[in-house]
Amino acid sequence: MWRRLCSALRRLRGSPAALGAGGGHPPAGRGAMERAVVRCVPSEPKLSLRFVLPDGSARHMQRDQAEPLGRALSRIATNAAKGRAKAAKKSKKARAEDGPAGEPAEAPPAVRLFSRDGEAVGEEVPNAAAWQDGAVLQIGEARYRVERNAPALTELQLPRSLMAGFPVCPKVSAEFAAPQHCLFRWYREQRPGAGGEEAAAGDGPVWVEAAVAQRVFTPSNALVGLRLKLRCTPGDSAQRYGPPCEVESSGPVEAGPGACTFDSRHLYTKKVCGEDSVRTVSYNILADTYAQTEFSRTVLYPYCAPYALELDYRQNLLKKELAGYSADLICLQEVDKSVFVDSLAPALDAFGLEGLFRIKEKQHEGLATFYRRDKFSLLSRHDITFSEALLSDPLHKELCDKLATYPSVQEKVLQRSSVLQVSVLQSTTHPSRKICVANTHLYWHPKGGNIRLVQIAVALSHIRHVACDLYPSIPVIFCGDFNSTPSSGTYSFINSGSIAEDHEDWVSNGEEERCNMPLSHPFKLLSACGEPAYTNYVGGFHGCLDYIFIDRNALEVEQVIPLPSHEEVTTHQALPSVSHPSDHIALICDLKWK
Repeated sequence: MWRRLCSALRRLRGSPAALGAGGGHPPAGRGAMERAVVRCVPSEPKLSLRFVLPDGSARHMQRDQAEPLGRALSRIATNAAKGRAKAAKKSKKARAEDGPAGEPAEAPPAVRLFSRDGEAVGEEVPNAAAWQDGAVLQIGEARYRVERNAPALTELQLPRSLMAGFPVCPKVSAEFAAPQHCLFRWYREQRPGAGGEEAAAGDGPVWVEAAVAQRVFTPSNALVGLRLKLRCTPGDSAQRYGPPCEVESSGPVEAGPGACTFDSRHLYTKKVCGEDSVRTVSYNILADTYAQTEFSRTVLYPYCAPYALELDYRQNLLKKELAGYSADLICLQEVDKSVFVDSLAPALDAFGLEGLFRIKEKQHEGLATFYRRDKFSLLSRHDITFSEALLSDPLHKELCDKLATYPSVQEKVLQRSSVLQVSVLQSTTHPSRKICVANTHLYWHPKGGNIRLVQIAVALSHIRHVACDLYPSIPVIFCGDFNSTPSSGTYSFINSGSIAEDHEDWVSNGEEERCNMPLSHPFKLLSACGEPAYTNYVGGFHGCLDYIFIDRNALEVEQVIPLPSHEEVTTHQALPSVSHPSDHIALICDLKWK
């Protein structure tokens, strides 16, 4: 980052303007000035100072924040004198002339710091207080405008895969800046021979402006075969701007797949719904850690083209799909940590969504919940791992004691790394409206119905504590991949509020793993999207496993976005495919406060 910043400082240097006579104050006219960038964070003992001397050499100094200003100025003077001496030596060598014998060393230049109102800052003032934004540093005749905690980019990346018709969402990380205040300018390569300009051999590509002021850029089919370049200038809410950075795509824009399964669904979700409604999405997006195995390629998804299982390809489809739903809440399952950090969080941030992530212990994937920033703010998080909560939280002591009488089932439950993500959100327009958003992915095995019953009992008990004890009477939205069909004990328990001790799911894996426990919960939950024929469609199985459960006393369903047609789902035999990024289908509904 330092090398990039110094390079940018050199590019932005103006010609030095001389200070007028008078010595004590800079002249009234500001004139052209260099930049002196100061980084001063209260939690760190030192501040950093970066500037470029008149001889063109970059300087990066680290000084104690409590140190008197005079010592820092003295060090700057010494550095400046050394720079002048080196420059003079190079000049003499270039002229091949010897200077007069005994020529005295050049004295260090006068170095002063002036406040914004032109007063000299006392040398006894601590560095942290002295180096204020807008102050003027004088080194000899050169002047520098101090920029304290100036906006600076720490990371700027483009996705590795670019496809025509799919949004390109850069990953932007900045210090003392925010992506929404940054300036973006997109360029495309010029095709060889186009426009009458031919790049000379070794000169690199000719770049032509493609879009201005857009954080997200969607390349057209006309750009297939061309690389892209992004120039980003970091900015903050005070309209201060730091040095720009540029990044070029590693490869060219490729052709897209044509029609996708979600295109028709986007016709229903072109706009964000009103402030009294909450568009909610639940989606198992198929973790890369599972899609990229030999078993997946040869047994689970042999019908899927290998390139369509690649992470970069699927991410292009997924980002376009999720962005097009204009959702207020998105609950995702099977989210790789790297996918959340490097792809989904930056992309959905650009569309106004804030993301929360909870990883599964022992695994590289987990759960992600996104909420629309201008509709909700986060009040608190209450995530748990089922196995840990069962053992350590007094809420579950009764269930834990019952489970202890079935050692084989208890062992299986405690081996699972399944987690529950619980977030309490508050409406930004109606602060009295709070909502408990839960997200989970239950145990997957077809014969694991008894394990899932224990997991959902822990989940509902924990949600009850949050939505009834910590935040009395707030409504619940419970999303996830429950790995349970509508005929299962888990679905019946959630939907009806109780399950009998003799339900067949208690012996789902045979008599040796029988456990009989009556369970109940206090919620009145409704499956907002009903019971679709399937939400998971692979070669060997199709069925409804995913749900958005809502508190029927506080929320009502305004609209359910239709699922893709069976013809669309089976165009390429099953899911995933070149036109659909997961083996599951997203559930989407608009909910309304009662």
